Amino acid sequence: MVIHMHERLFGSIRFWVKLFAIAFFVSGTATHSKEGHPTVTGPGLVTEKPAGGQFVEVDGAYMVPYTETLPGTDIKFEMLPVPGGEFLMGSSETEAERAGDEGPQVRIKVEPFWIAKCEVSWAEYQSFMALYDAFKKLQLLATNPNQQEGDAAQAAEKLNLIKSHAWNGSVEDEWGVDAVTTATPLYDSSFTYEAGDAPEQPAVTMTQFAAKQYTKWLSGILGRDYRLPSEAEWEYAARGGTTTAYSFGDDAAQLGDYAWFDENADFQTHPVGSKKPNAWGIHDMHGNAAEWTLDEYREGTYAGLGKGPVDAAIALCWPTKVYPRVIRGGSWLDAAPVLRSAARHKSEEDEWKFKDPNIPKSPWWFTEEPATGVGMRIVRPLKTLSAEEKTRVWEADVDDIRQD
Repeated sequence: MVIHMHERLFGSIRFWVKLFAIAFFVSGTATHSKEGHPTVTGPGLVTEKPAGGQFVEVDGAYMVPYTETLPGTDIKFEMLPVPGGEFLMGSSETEAERAGDEGPQVRIKVEPFWIAKCEVSWAEYQSFMALYDAFKKLQLLATNPNQQEGDAAQAAEKLNLIKSHAWNGSVEDEWGVDAVTTATPLYDSSFTYEAGDAPEQPAVTMTQFAAKQYTKWLSGILGRDYRLPSEAEWEYAARGGTTTAYSFGDDAAQLGDYAWFDENADFQTHPVGSKKPNAWGIHDMHGNAAEWTLDEYREGTYAGLGKGPVDAAIALCWPTKVYPRVIRGGSWLDAAPVLRSAARHKSEEDEWKFKDPNIPKSPWWFTEEPATGVGMRIVRPLKTLSAEEKTRVWEADVDDIRQD
Protein backbone atom coordinates (compact mmCIF):
# COMPACT_ATOMS: atom_id res chain seq x y z
CA MET A 1 0.00 0.00 0.00
CA VAL A 2 1.41 3.37 -0.99
CA ILE A 3 0.95 6.19 1.49
CA HIS A 4 0.95 9.11 -0.96
CA MET A 5 -1.85 7.52 -2.95
CA HIS A 6 -4.16 7.31 0.04
CA GLU A 7 -4.28 10.76 1.60
CA ARG A 8 -8.08 10.87 1.53
CA LEU A 9 -8.37 7.35 2.90
CA PHE A 10 -5.90 8.11 5.67
CA GLY A 11 -7.69 11.31 6.57
CA SER A 12 -10.97 9.44 6.83
CA ILE A 13 -9.45 6.71 9.00
CA ARG A 14 -7.83 9.24 11.30
CA PHE A 15 -11.12 11.09 11.66
CA TRP A 16 -13.11 7.98 12.62
CA VAL A 17 -10.46 6.60 14.95
CA LYS A 18 -10.29 9.88 16.81
CA LEU A 19 -14.05 9.86 17.16
CA PHE A 20 -14.00 6.28 18.37
CA ALA A 21 -11.26 6.99 20.88
CA ILE A 22 -13.25 9.92 22.24
CA ALA A 23 -16.12 7.54 22.92
CA PHE A 24 -14.26 6.05 25.85
CA PHE A 25 -12.89 9.14 27.53
CA VAL A 26 -15.49 11.89 27.11
CA SER A 27 -17.82 11.99 30.09
CA GLY A 28 -19.66 15.15 29.07
CA THR A 29 -20.18 18.35 31.00
CA ALA A 30 -22.48 18.66 33.96
CA THR A 31 -24.00 21.15 36.35
CA HIS A 32 -25.69 20.40 39.64
CA SER A 33 -29.36 20.71 40.38
CA LYS A 34 -30.83 22.12 43.60
CA GLU A 35 -30.95 18.61 45.03
CA GLY A 36 -27.26 18.12 44.27
CA HIS A 37 -27.77 15.61 41.49
CA PRO A 38 -25.71 16.11 38.33
CA THR A 39 -27.81 17.14 35.35
CA VAL A 40 -26.82 17.43 31.73
CA THR A 41 -26.08 20.62 29.86
CA GLY A 42 -26.02 21.25 26.14
CA PRO A 43 -28.70 20.66 23.52
CA GLY A 44 -32.17 19.80 24.74
CA LEU A 45 -32.08 21.94 27.89
CA VAL A 46 -32.92 25.66 27.99
CA THR A 47 -33.43 28.13 30.84
CA GLU A 48 -36.15 30.21 29.21
CA LYS A 49 -39.64 28.76 28.99
CA PRO A 50 -40.48 27.96 25.36
CA ALA A 51 -43.36 29.94 23.85
CA GLY A 52 -44.91 26.73 22.60
CA GLY A 53 -44.29 23.25 21.34
CA GLN A 54 -43.17 20.22 23.30
CA PHE A 55 -41.23 20.83 26.51
CA VAL A 56 -40.82 19.48 30.04
CA GLU A 57 -40.09 21.71 33.03
CA VAL A 58 -37.37 20.36 35.32
CA ASP A 59 -35.72 22.12 38.25
CA GLY A 60 -35.91 25.63 36.84
CA ALA A 61 -35.02 24.61 33.29
CA TYR A 62 -36.88 23.16 30.33
CA MET A 63 -36.22 19.98 28.40
CA VAL A 64 -36.97 20.51 24.71
CA PRO A 65 -36.67 18.50 21.49
CA TYR A 66 -33.32 18.66 19.72
CA THR A 67 -31.51 17.18 16.74
CA GLU A 68 -28.12 15.48 16.75
CA THR A 69 -25.82 15.13 13.72
CA LEU A 70 -23.17 12.41 13.57
CA PRO A 71 -19.82 14.24 13.22
CA GLY A 72 -18.43 14.33 9.68
CA THR A 73 -21.76 13.25 8.16
CA ASP A 74 -25.18 14.64 7.33
CA ILE A 75 -26.87 11.84 9.30
CA LYS A 76 -29.29 13.23 11.87
CA PHE A 77 -31.66 11.93 14.51
CA GLU A 78 -34.18 13.68 16.75
CA MET A 79 -34.61 13.42 20.51
CA LEU A 80 -37.84 14.22 22.36
CA PRO A 81 -38.33 15.08 26.05
CA VAL A 82 -40.34 12.67 28.19
CA PRO A 83 -41.81 14.05 31.44
CA GLY A 84 -41.21 12.32 34.72
CA GLY A 85 -44.19 10.68 36.38
CA GLU A 86 -45.83 7.48 37.52
CA PHE A 87 -47.70 4.80 35.58
CA LEU A 88 -49.06 1.30 35.97
CA MET A 89 -46.65 -1.08 34.27
CA GLY A 90 -48.13 -4.21 32.75
CA SER A 91 -51.67 -4.99 31.65
CA SER A 92 -54.92 -5.41 33.55
CA GLU A 93 -56.42 -8.85 33.88
CA THR A 94 -59.26 -7.77 31.59
CA GLU A 95 -57.08 -6.66 28.66
CA ALA A 96 -57.66 -8.73 25.55
CA GLU A 97 -54.79 -11.04 24.50
CA ARG A 98 -53.03 -10.43 27.80
CA ALA A 99 -50.12 -12.76 28.66
CA GLY A 100 -49.34 -13.98 32.16
CA ASP A 101 -45.94 -12.25 32.31
CA GLU A 102 -47.62 -8.83 31.99
CA GLY A 103 -48.76 -8.82 35.59
CA PRO A 104 -49.51 -8.21 38.29
CA GLN A 105 -49.46 -4.52 37.43
CA VAL A 106 -47.03 -2.41 39.44
CA ARG A 107 -46.86 1.35 39.83
CA ILE A 108 -43.52 2.69 38.56
CA LYS A 109 -41.98 6.13 39.12
CA VAL A 110 -39.97 7.37 36.13
CA GLU A 111 -37.45 10.21 36.01
CA PRO A 112 -37.48 12.63 33.02
CA PHE A 113 -35.43 11.62 30.00
CA TRP A 114 -35.14 12.17 26.28
CA ILE A 115 -36.04 9.42 23.83
CA ALA A 116 -35.29 9.08 20.13
CA LYS A 117 -38.23 10.09 17.98
CA CYS A 118 -37.51 7.08 15.76
CA GLU A 119 -35.69 3.76 15.88
CA VAL A 120 -31.98 3.71 15.03
CA SER A 121 -31.72 3.58 11.24
CA TRP A 122 -29.22 1.76 9.06
CA ALA A 123 -27.69 5.13 8.16
CA GLU A 124 -26.89 5.70 11.84
CA TYR A 125 -25.81 2.16 12.68
CA GLN A 126 -23.66 1.65 9.59
CA SER A 127 -21.57 4.65 10.66
CA PHE A 128 -20.66 2.58 13.71
CA MET A 129 -20.12 -0.56 11.63
CA ALA A 130 -17.68 1.30 9.37
CA LEU A 131 -15.17 1.54 12.21
CA TYR A 132 -14.15 -2.09 11.82
CA ASP A 133 -12.70 -1.54 8.34
CA ALA A 134 -11.07 1.69 9.47
CA PHE A 135 -9.24 -0.11 12.27
CA LYS A 136 -8.18 -2.94 9.99
CA LYS A 137 -6.74 -0.50 7.47
CA LEU A 138 -4.91 1.36 10.20
CA GLN A 139 -3.39 -1.84 11.52
CA LEU A 140 -2.33 -2.86 8.02
CA LEU A 141 -0.60 0.47 7.45
CA ALA A 142 1.03 0.36 10.88
CA THR A 143 2.42 -3.16 10.45
CA ASN A 144 3.75 -2.76 6.90
CA PRO A 145 6.27 0.09 7.10
CA ASN A 146 8.30 -1.29 4.18
CA GLN A 147 5.46 -0.56 1.82
CA GLN A 148 5.74 3.19 2.21
CA GLU A 149 6.93 5.05 -0.86
CA GLY A 150 7.84 8.60 -1.74
CA ASP A 151 9.95 11.05 0.23
CA ALA A 152 11.52 9.22 3.18
CA ALA A 153 10.91 12.00 5.70
CA GLN A 154 7.27 12.33 4.68
CA ALA A 155 6.78 8.57 4.76
CA ALA A 156 8.30 8.38 8.25
CA GLU A 157 6.09 11.22 9.48
CA LYS A 158 2.97 9.54 8.11
CA LEU A 159 3.96 6.20 9.57
CA ASN A 160 4.39 7.73 13.04
CA LEU A 161 1.00 9.38 12.71
CA ILE A 162 -0.58 6.08 11.68
CA LYS A 163 1.01 4.25 14.60
CA SER A 164 -0.19 6.92 17.01
CA HIS A 165 -3.77 6.16 16.01
CA ALA A 166 -3.47 2.40 15.51
CA TRP A 167 -4.31 0.27 18.55
CA ASN A 168 -1.37 -1.37 20.32
CA GLY A 169 -3.00 -2.50 23.55
CA SER A 170 -1.66 0.35 25.68
CA VAL A 171 -5.07 1.95 26.14
CA GLU A 172 -6.55 -1.31 27.38
CA ASP A 173 -3.66 -1.85 29.77
CA GLU A 174 -3.70 1.66 31.17
CA TRP A 175 -7.43 2.31 31.39
CA GLY A 176 -8.82 -1.20 31.75
CA VAL A 177 -11.11 -0.80 28.73
CA ASP A 178 -11.35 -2.30 25.30
CA ALA A 179 -10.95 0.79 23.15
CA VAL A 180 -11.45 -1.01 19.85
CA THR A 181 -14.80 -2.69 20.45
CA THR A 182 -16.84 -2.37 17.28
CA ALA A 183 -19.16 -4.56 15.27
CA THR A 184 -17.46 -7.33 13.30
CA PRO A 185 -18.32 -7.86 9.61
CA LEU A 186 -21.59 -9.55 8.79
CA TYR A 187 -21.53 -13.31 8.39
CA ASP A 188 -24.32 -13.19 5.81
CA SER A 189 -25.35 -9.73 4.66
CA SER A 190 -28.19 -11.16 2.57
CA PHE A 191 -29.80 -12.36 5.79
CA THR A 192 -29.08 -9.22 7.82
CA TYR A 193 -30.52 -7.01 5.08
CA GLU A 194 -33.33 -9.41 4.19
CA ALA A 195 -35.92 -7.04 5.64
CA GLY A 196 -34.33 -4.02 3.95
CA ASP A 197 -31.08 -2.07 4.05
CA ALA A 198 -32.11 1.41 2.92
CA PRO A 199 -30.55 4.18 5.03
CA GLU A 200 -33.93 5.21 6.45
CA GLN A 201 -35.01 1.69 7.45
CA PRO A 202 -34.42 0.49 11.03
CA ALA A 203 -31.18 -1.35 11.74
CA VAL A 204 -31.89 -4.92 12.85
CA THR A 205 -30.30 -8.27 13.84
CA MET A 206 -27.75 -6.79 16.24
CA THR A 207 -27.41 -8.37 19.69
CA GLN A 208 -28.14 -6.46 22.86
CA PHE A 209 -24.37 -6.24 23.47
CA ALA A 210 -23.91 -4.66 20.04
CA ALA A 211 -26.72 -2.21 20.74
CA LYS A 212 -25.09 -1.24 24.03
CA GLN A 213 -21.73 -0.72 22.32
CA TYR A 214 -23.40 1.51 19.77
CA THR A 215 -24.77 3.71 22.56
CA LYS A 216 -21.30 3.82 24.13
CA TRP A 217 -19.71 4.95 20.87
CA LEU A 218 -22.48 7.46 20.24
CA SER A 219 -22.09 8.92 23.74
CA GLY A 220 -18.40 9.51 23.14
CA ILE A 221 -18.55 11.15 19.74
CA LEU A 222 -21.40 13.43 20.83
CA GLY A 223 -20.30 14.08 24.42
CA ARG A 224 -23.69 13.14 25.91
CA ASP A 225 -24.87 10.03 27.74
CA TYR A 226 -26.93 7.76 25.52
CA ARG A 227 -28.07 4.26 26.42
CA LEU A 228 -30.83 1.74 25.85
CA PRO A 229 -34.06 2.31 27.81
CA SER A 230 -35.00 0.15 30.73
CA GLU A 231 -38.10 -1.97 30.24
CA ALA A 232 -40.07 0.39 32.48
CA GLU A 233 -38.90 3.50 30.63
CA TRP A 234 -39.77 1.87 27.33
CA GLU A 235 -43.36 1.05 28.33
CA TYR A 236 -43.84 4.47 29.93
CA ALA A 237 -42.77 6.19 26.71
CA ALA A 238 -44.76 3.79 24.52
CA ARG A 239 -47.97 4.47 26.41
CA GLY A 240 -47.55 8.23 26.15
CA GLY A 241 -49.85 8.76 29.11
CA THR A 242 -52.45 6.15 28.12
CA THR A 243 -53.70 3.07 29.94
CA THR A 244 -55.12 1.28 26.90
CA ALA A 245 -53.79 -1.74 25.03
CA TYR A 246 -52.15 0.51 22.43
CA SER A 247 -51.05 4.12 22.66
CA PHE A 248 -54.05 5.14 20.54
CA GLY A 249 -56.70 3.05 22.31
CA ASP A 250 -57.94 -0.53 22.44
CA ASP A 251 -59.13 -0.93 18.87
CA ALA A 252 -56.58 -3.03 16.96
CA ALA A 253 -58.37 -2.11 13.74
CA GLN A 254 -56.58 1.27 13.94
CA LEU A 255 -53.14 -0.30 14.25
CA GLY A 256 -52.34 0.10 10.57
CA ASP A 257 -52.25 3.88 11.02
CA TYR A 258 -49.55 3.61 13.67
CA ALA A 259 -47.54 0.48 12.97
CA TRP A 260 -45.93 -1.83 10.46
CA PHE A 261 -46.82 -5.39 11.37
CA ASP A 262 -47.62 -8.71 9.73
CA GLU A 263 -50.82 -7.47 8.07
CA ASN A 264 -49.32 -4.49 6.21
CA ALA A 265 -45.50 -4.74 6.23
CA ASP A 266 -45.21 -6.86 3.05
CA PHE A 267 -42.34 -8.92 4.51
CA GLN A 268 -39.98 -6.02 5.25
CA THR A 269 -39.25 -3.09 7.51
CA HIS A 270 -40.17 0.42 6.40
CA PRO A 271 -38.67 3.90 6.76
CA VAL A 272 -38.65 4.96 10.40
CA GLY A 273 -41.21 7.58 11.30
CA SER A 274 -43.53 6.84 8.39
CA LYS A 275 -46.54 5.99 10.59
CA LYS A 276 -48.43 8.17 13.07
CA PRO A 277 -46.69 8.87 16.39
CA ASN A 278 -48.14 8.44 19.86
CA ALA A 279 -49.33 11.37 21.98
CA TRP A 280 -45.74 12.26 22.92
CA GLY A 281 -44.60 12.40 19.30
CA ILE A 282 -42.73 9.07 19.33
CA HIS A 283 -42.93 6.92 16.19
CA ASP A 284 -42.84 3.13 15.75
CA MET A 285 -43.21 2.14 19.39
CA HIS A 286 -45.62 -0.40 17.96
CA GLY A 287 -44.12 -2.54 15.20
CA ASN A 288 -41.56 -2.00 12.41
CA ALA A 289 -38.63 -3.19 14.57
CA ALA A 290 -38.94 -4.60 18.07
CA GLU A 291 -36.55 -2.84 20.44
CA TRP A 292 -33.92 -3.89 22.94
CA THR A 293 -34.11 -2.80 26.56
CA LEU A 294 -31.48 -3.11 29.28
CA ASP A 295 -33.38 -5.75 31.24
CA GLU A 296 -33.02 -9.47 31.67
CA TYR A 297 -36.31 -11.23 30.99
CA ARG A 298 -37.91 -12.95 33.96
CA GLU A 299 -41.49 -14.09 33.81
CA GLY A 300 -42.20 -13.11 37.42
CA THR A 301 -40.42 -9.75 37.49
CA TYR A 302 -43.53 -7.71 38.33
CA ALA A 303 -44.63 -9.94 41.18
CA GLY A 304 -41.29 -9.35 42.88
CA LEU A 305 -41.72 -5.59 42.81
CA GLY A 306 -44.91 -5.35 44.85
CA LYS A 307 -47.58 -2.74 44.17
CA GLY A 308 -45.20 0.23 44.26
CA PRO A 309 -44.57 2.94 43.58
CA VAL A 310 -41.13 1.65 42.65
CA ASP A 311 -38.42 3.75 41.03
CA ALA A 312 -37.73 2.66 37.46
CA ALA A 313 -34.04 2.36 38.32
CA ILE A 314 -34.86 -0.15 41.06
CA ALA A 315 -37.34 -2.02 38.88
CA LEU A 316 -34.65 -2.60 36.24
CA CYS A 317 -33.75 -6.30 36.14
CA TRP A 318 -29.99 -6.25 35.53
CA PRO A 319 -28.83 -9.26 33.47
CA THR A 320 -27.06 -12.15 35.16
CA LYS A 321 -26.89 -14.41 32.08
CA VAL A 322 -26.60 -14.04 28.31
CA TYR A 323 -30.29 -14.66 27.66
CA PRO A 324 -33.21 -14.19 27.71
CA ARG A 325 -33.32 -10.39 27.63
CA VAL A 326 -36.32 -8.13 27.16
CA ILE A 327 -37.41 -6.91 23.75
CA ARG A 328 -40.44 -4.64 23.40
CA GLY A 329 -42.85 -3.29 20.81
CA GLY A 330 -43.21 -6.15 18.35
CA SER A 331 -42.04 -6.00 14.74
CA TRP A 332 -43.04 -6.28 11.11
CA LEU A 333 -43.11 -10.06 11.63
CA ASP A 334 -45.67 -9.97 14.45
CA ALA A 335 -49.45 -10.05 14.79
CA ALA A 336 -51.35 -7.19 16.42
CA PRO A 337 -51.51 -8.56 20.01
CA VAL A 338 -47.71 -8.75 20.16
CA LEU A 339 -47.53 -4.99 19.52
CA ARG A 340 -49.54 -3.98 22.62
CA SER A 341 -47.85 -1.52 24.97
CA ALA A 342 -47.57 -4.10 27.78
CA ALA A 343 -46.54 -7.08 25.64
CA ARG A 344 -43.16 -8.55 26.64
CA HIS A 345 -40.80 -10.52 24.42
CA LYS A 346 -37.51 -12.28 25.07
CA SER A 347 -34.34 -13.05 23.16
CA GLU A 348 -33.38 -16.64 22.29
CA GLU A 349 -29.60 -16.65 22.04
CA ASP A 350 -28.93 -20.20 20.81
CA GLU A 351 -31.90 -20.39 18.45
CA TRP A 352 -31.19 -16.95 16.96
CA LYS A 353 -27.54 -17.86 16.25
CA PHE A 354 -28.14 -21.37 14.95
CA LYS A 355 -26.43 -20.75 11.57
CA ASP A 356 -23.51 -18.74 12.97
CA PRO A 357 -20.35 -20.67 11.95
CA ASN A 358 -18.09 -18.84 14.38
CA ILE A 359 -16.60 -20.57 17.43
CA PRO A 360 -17.46 -19.03 19.79
CA LYS A 361 -20.56 -17.56 18.21
CA SER A 362 -20.51 -13.85 17.42
CA PRO A 363 -21.53 -11.51 20.25
CA TRP A 364 -22.54 -8.96 17.59
CA TRP A 365 -25.07 -10.51 15.20
CA PHE A 366 -27.95 -12.96 15.03
CA THR A 367 -28.50 -15.27 12.06
CA GLU A 368 -32.12 -16.44 12.33
CA GLU A 369 -35.35 -14.83 11.17
CA PRO A 370 -36.90 -13.53 14.39
CA ALA A 371 -33.88 -11.23 14.71
CA THR A 372 -34.62 -9.55 11.37
CA GLY A 373 -37.30 -7.78 13.38
CA VAL A 374 -35.12 -6.77 16.34
CA GLY A 375 -33.59 -3.30 16.45
CA MET A 376 -33.08 -0.51 18.97
CA ARG A 377 -33.99 2.96 20.16
CA ILE A 378 -31.86 5.21 22.34
CA VAL A 379 -32.61 7.35 25.38
CA ARG A 380 -30.67 10.06 27.19
CA PRO A 381 -31.23 10.47 30.95
CA LEU A 382 -31.60 13.93 32.44
CA LYS A 383 -29.00 13.09 35.07
CA THR A 384 -25.52 12.27 33.82
CA LEU A 385 -24.36 8.69 34.27
CA SER A 386 -21.95 7.84 37.05
CA ALA A 387 -18.88 5.73 36.26
CA GLU A 388 -20.63 2.69 37.73
CA GLU A 389 -23.75 3.33 35.67
CA LYS A 390 -21.72 3.69 32.49
CA THR A 391 -20.16 0.30 33.07
CA ARG A 392 -23.57 -1.25 33.62
CA VAL A 393 -25.30 0.24 30.57
CA TRP A 394 -22.40 0.01 28.10
CA GLU A 395 -20.15 -2.93 28.90
CA ALA A 396 -20.43 -6.71 28.58
CA ASP A 397 -22.21 -7.81 31.73
CA VAL A 398 -21.57 -11.58 31.92
CA ASP A 399 -18.44 -13.65 31.37
CA ASP A 400 -19.76 -15.47 28.30
CA ILE A 401 -20.01 -12.16 26.43
CA ARG A 402 -16.72 -10.81 27.76
CA GLN A 403 -14.88 -13.94 26.64
CA ASP A 404 -16.31 -13.70 23.11
